[in-house]
Amino acid sequence: MLLVVALGGNALLRRGEPLTAERQRRNVRAAAAALAPLAREHHLVISHGNGPQVGLLALQGAAWHPEESYPLDILDAETEGMIGYLIEQEIGNMLPGRRCATLLTQVEVDPRDPAFSHPAKPIGPLYPEAEARRLARERGWRIAPDGCGWRRVVASPRPLRILELPVIELLVEQGVIVVCAGGGGIPVVRRADGSLVGVESVIDKDRASGLLARELKADAFLMLTDVDAVYRGWGTAAAEPIRRATPASLRRLEFDPGSMGPKVEAACEFVARTGAVAGIGTLDGAAAILAGEAGTQVTAD
Repeated sequence: MLLVVALGGNALLRRGEPLTAERQRRNVRAAAAALAPLAREHHLVISHGNGPQVGLLALQGAAWHPEESYPLDILDAETEGMIGYLIEQEIGNMLPGRRCATLLTQVEVDPRDPAFSHPAKPIGPLYPEAEARRLARERGWRIAPDGCGWRRVVASPRPLRILELPVIELLVEQGVIVVCAGGGGIPVVRRADGSLVGVESVIDKDRASGLLARELKADAFLMLTDVDAVYRGWGTAAAEPIRRATPASLRRLEFDPGSMGPKVEAACEFVARTGAVAGIGTLDGAAAILAGEAGTQVTAD
């Protein structure tokens, strides 16, 4: 059985935690422990978020030489390598002798995607509103509220093609645990002559992971985050978890476009196109979500 598992940024770095290497390693170690039982029984492809990390790298670059700051596509590549290294090492420690590889993954997007005109993807740390507005003025950022604070927002175009897909398929066939499409992958566009170039944006990890799962013809697609299920009426006194649903039933409901919305959209599209199973829930419940005993399971009927 082939599983594609997307680790949410909040599963690797919880809200309010410091962006330190040791904290991230500790969280990745917990993620590896949760994924090890799945990896023992199934082929496993892992993707992950990178919002806090790519935002931190952007801040560090701006603090050093603002006029020489690296664009987001390069920062996306850096975070893919950094987080992939931690996941690969901790998975290897949990499963001695099992091969694991991190693959930097280019994802093609449309240069005419309307997302470039309407940035909405939050990256980096949370700020108090006054500080966020000051940074926006000084650095030309777009900002938006996110939970109890404010964050920088950037363009998040829809993924069209995963360019390293044939390599991922070869690795999976050889029994390798693959870490790829981290942070939604490295966004690239195709020039008129067919060549590729990176573009300033961050692709939504859930949408890219859903595309990856569909193109790999995965048997199941899990999105693991810090919320135990998809909720009907989230944020209200009447909130209740949705334990099992079809794409049609979920599409009749509304979800926050900045958090659960992309996960529900990715799950629905995966199930509708493949007939396979998608699941959403917490990292420590990964095996139970797959078995339909926890989280939210999305099925064709």
